Amino acid sequence: MEIKELVSFYINDSSQTLDVTFRTLLDSDDEIRTSQIEFSEIKNFGYNILLTKINEFENFIDEDEDDVDYDDFDYLFEDEEFEDDIITFLNEYYLINPKNLPPSEFF
Repeated sequence: MEIKELVSFYINDSSQTLDVTFRTLLDSDDEIRTSQIEFSEIKNFGYNILLTKINEFENFIDEDEDDVDYDDFDYLFEDEEFEDDIITFLNEYYLINPKNLPPSEFF
């Protein structure tokens, strides 16, 4: 199993999870998989770069929640390298934890 495409991701601060939607090499273009991975799992796998960017975003929001312009921090998450890091993490995570791989769903 290998991730071929990261469809979307969301940093869910309230649940402390990375919410991802993706496709594996085995999935057709009409299928997706959705998963929530706790920040603690990201840390356990040593992907601190992901947590660093997540923390930068959280610190920005905590400083001035009323005046948050989320567009100011889009660069943190639109970075192709950041998406590559997520894909690399997911590939390693599901290689070690194959039972956690969510089933594909048609959309």
